[in-house]
Amino acid sequence: MKLPSLLRRTPFRLTLLFLALFAAAASAILAYVYFASASEARIKAERDVRGEMQVLTGIYKERGFDALNRALIDRTLQDNSFLYLLKNPDGSQVTGSLTDFPIAEMEENQQWITFPFTDTDAEGRVTRPQARGVQVRLAGGEMLLVGASLSDTEAYLARLTQALWTAMGIVLLLGLAGGVLVSRNLERAMGRLNKVVTAVQEGDLKARAVVRNSGDELDELGAGLNTMLDRLEASMASIRHAGDAIAHDLRSPLTRMRAKLEVALMDAEAGKIDGVDAVQLALDEADNLLKTFNTVLAIARLQAAAGRTPDPKVFDAADLAADMAELYEPASEDKGLEFSAEIERGLMIEGNQPFLAQALANIIDNAIKYTPTGGAVMLRARRRSSGEIEFSVTDTGPGVPEEDRERVIERFVRLDNSRTEAGSGLGLSLVGAVMEAHGGRILLDEGPGEYGGFGPGLRVALVLPAAE
Repeated sequence: MKLPSLLRRTPFRLTLLFLALFAAAASAILAYVYFASASEARIKAERDVRGEMQVLTGIYKERGFDALNRALIDRTLQDNSFLYLLKNPDGSQVTGSLTDFPIAEMEENQQWITFPFTDTDAEGRVTRPQARGVQVRLAGGEMLLVGASLSDTEAYLARLTQALWTAMGIVLLLGLAGGVLVSRNLERAMGRLNKVVTAVQEGDLKARAVVRNSGDELDELGAGLNTMLDRLEASMASIRHAGDAIAHDLRSPLTRMRAKLEVALMDAEAGKIDGVDAVQLALDEADNLLKTFNTVLAIARLQAAAGRTPDPKVFDAADLAADMAELYEPASEDKGLEFSAEIERGLMIEGNQPFLAQALANIIDNAIKYTPTGGAVMLRARRRSSGEIEFSVTDTGPGVPEEDRERVIERFVRLDNSRTEAGSGLGLSLVGAVMEAHGGRILLDEGPGEYGGFGPGLRVALVLPAAE
């Protein structure tokens, strides 16, 4: 049989566990109080009986058996708390409030014992309380028993036990009621969270949990769920945006590719080029399209990261700059450019090294591409006064007009002075996306100015936060 969901909740189970622990602890305390009280009552009874026995045996030694008998009669008539029994050596009863000894055959002259006796309570009912006493063989062979009733202690322990059990029962009932109440409230709260999860599973990414600002665990869970859903919604929006952007950005390259292939087909049919040249042209266009697609995909991936660096690692930016200088110095010399590098050491940054290498390669490649023969390209890596790390590439090419420096970072934007060079207009767009994902920025400034027929040049700086 399946229990109701209310009773299957963790708070209710924890309530039962704590109630069980409380009951065990209360039972242990009750047992301790009971046995401690019983032991204390027994010790007190033995002390009182010992004192009474010393008095009676003193009377016996000083004044004889008859005096002892008279003293017992007086004490019995006084109706005190002691129990007495005196017998002759032949076993006949002389006097006392008991009818027989609890010990039939004594091995010693004195022996302690706890025994029941018959009594009546205030309402006249017959009871059998316990008593603690000592049985002594006197010098003349007589037997004397002195005992003290434990009925008052037993009554006290009975009342104490009943009160503790009643209190425990009340606590258990209140605990069960509290467990049910807590479980019901939790079930309602979890039901609201489950409704949000169900709505998200059905495709409603706008669903959010209600946060009551109470500061409890459920509020923390709801706030965490809302944060997760916000990021999920942002990621899904980024993915949709990336898909739309890829479809939009590749439309123009595909149109150009199709136009070029049509021209090549017409030239081949007219005999202006052969079939091999036409196929080679198609392959070149396909390679350019693939390069454009990979660049757009990389930009989309960075934008989908929503300001978070993909696979970040801490490394020395100086090593990256040195590798780029070693890679591009031969290409600069082949074009007749002077290439130089100034690199500081110990420039620790945290980021995705392949993406940063691609961004730095893009701006160096642009500098070499657009700088005329005889010009110069300078690569620097340094720490700024603000503590940030800066890569910069300065060239003596035609530069970028100040009014176009923000626009040139957009996708597929190519200025008039770059139309003669191959490219898709995505290089600086990728660089900007890399900087955004790394929490950095890209700065475009004028280069060294016009001199000797060159210039004014361009200085592109990539500024990144230093690793903590």
